[in-house]
Order: sequence, then C-alpha cells, then structure tokens
Amino acid sequence: MGNQPPVCFYFFLRAYSGKIIDGKGPKPAVLFSMLGFSLTGIFLILAYYFRFSPFLSLAFLIITRLLTGCAEGLIGASPINWAMMAVGEEHTAKIISYNGVASYGALAIGASLGITIEKDYSLYGIGILSIIMGIAGFLYARTKENKTNPNTQEAQSFWKVLGKVAPFGVCLALGGLGFASISTFITLYYNYFHWNNGALCLSVFGGLFVLGRLVFSNVIKNYGGIRVAMICLLVETTGLLIIAFGNNPEIALVGAGVTGLGFSLIFPALGVVAIKSVPASNQGSALAGYGLFIDLSPGVAGPLIGGVADVYGMTYIFPFSAGMVFIGLGLAYLLKRKSDS
Repeated sequence: MGNQPPVCFYFFLRAYSGKIIDGKGPKPAVLFSMLGFSLTGIFLILAYYFRFSPFLSLAFLIITRLLTGCAEGLIGASPINWAMMAVGEEHTAKIISYNGVASYGALAIGASLGITIEKDYSLYGIGILSIIMGIAGFLYARTKENKTNPNTQEAQSFWKVLGKVAPFGVCLALGGLGFASISTFITLYYNYFHWNNGALCLSVFGGLFVLGRLVFSNVIKNYGGIRVAMICLLVETTGLLIIAFGNNPEIALVGAGVTGLGFSLIFPALGVVAIKSVPASNQGSALAGYGLFIDLSPGVAGPLIGGVADVYGMTYIFPFSAGMVFIGLGLAYLLKRKSDS
C-alpha cells in the first residue's frame, strides 16, 4: 500500500512530463525533477528529527514518497528525448539502451549505498545525500542547452498517444514479468530449495542485461525493432524455463543470465517502433506513455506471481512467468504481421 500514492502521482506526472517535453523541451522537466529529489531529502531529514513523534515522522515519510513519485514521473522520459533531440532520431535504440544501463546501474549502486548510509547515519544521511545529488543534477542540467521539437504539427492528447503505443507497451509489460519474477522471487525460490547464493542470480541477470545493451544495441537498427523484440522474448522465455526445470543452483544461474540477456533489448527494440507510431510532435508523450508499462509491470507482477505461488506453490513461479513472456512473444508476432501487411 505504501507504494500506491507515488505510483498514482508517477502515472499522472508521466503524462504531464510528456506534454512539457513536446511543448517546451525536456530541460524544464529535468530541472523540476531534480528540485523534487532535493525536496525529498529535506523531508527525510524532518522525518529523522521528528522520529520520536511517530505521527509527524510518518507524515513526513509519506510526503517524501509522494515527492519521489512526482520527481520520477517528470524525469522518466526526459533524458531519452533530450538525447534524441541532441544527436538525432537515428540513434534512438542506442540512446534508450544506454539510458537503461545508467538507470539500472544507479539502482544497483543506490541500493547498496543507501543501506550503508542508513546503517551509519540513519535517514539523516540519506536525506543529505538526496539534497546534494538533486542540487548537483539541477546545476548540471542548467549548463546544457535545451532542445525543442521543431515539428509544428498540432500535438495529440496524451491519452490518444497512449492508445497508439499501448500494444507495444503491453508486449513490453509481459516481457517485464520475467525480470520482475527474478528480482522479486529468486531469493525466495533459492530458499525454498535450500540453495545458497540466491542473490548471485540477480548479479548474473544484471551483468548479462548490461552486456546485452552495450554489445547488441546496433542490431535494432540493422534488423528492426519488432524482429529483435521477438528474438529477445524467445531468449527470455528460454531462460525462465531453464530456471523452472533446472534441478540445481548452477543451472538456475545460467537461466538467470539467459533471461537477463533476453530482456536487455526488449525496451529499446519495441520503443523504437512505438515512437514511430505517433507524429513527431508527440514523441515526448509517446515515450512517457510507453515507459509506463515497464514501470508498472513490477507492481502488477508482485501480487500476480505471488498469488500463483500461494495457490500452486513456488515451483510454478517460473513456468508461469515463462508463459506470460511467451504470450508477449505471440503479441509481438501479431504486431509484426500487422506492420508487414
């Protein structure tokens, strides 16, 4: 429940950020988001200082979560659009790939760093770091030239754009269930079988994910987004089945790596096609809407896959996830047939 308010704010701010990008360029959205992250640090410090007053401390923590949702919603698609306007749309796949490496890398570093800081300096230390990082990001973004969409065609509403990118987004969300099943349940899965080093699966998954994005980002331009997405979804399905039917932790590690490699290019591959499905004047809204599906996918995956585990048992988690990703492959095939007709 604690995640629901920021998710709601994130959803609506994603739509608003797309409108800002299409009208005024991505720089204002980035600047506002950086200020938002700095404000979260201030309210974290207040939550720490009022820790002996549970009501006030909780209130400040709730405000922190709301501000985080707003800031994340504003910055979601802004850097990608900014880079596209700076270096050209022909590099879209590579831009999305590198943006993902930076985002997931920041999550990996931030999680470990946050635990360390909280252990030594409590919420106060995390608040200080949040303020510093937000201000640093704001000052750095201010030094960069804003880019605006030169297309003068009248922009469509966000909801109309969302409808156009939704088929690609649903396919992306189904692919995201494989990632969510590993990130959320792999350690529980290892514990169920009394295996050790479940966290190593996450590292292997992340390593192959980054490797795939860095090494194979050019294949999207050479072979087309939907075709690459289909291959990636097939590889991801294979990886999940390896985990599902492997009988030891070493095989599960191989499956996690194959899954990470398969998942690596799904977002940029489908994203390139999704952007092309809308007028150039709506590219900001298109990326904002498309990105919603992968961001909301883990929120859906938790209760959905958890429900499967509760009803049928832990051994059904990865066969179910593989089935969902395979449905995504089927949808990608239908999208390809439609584009070819």
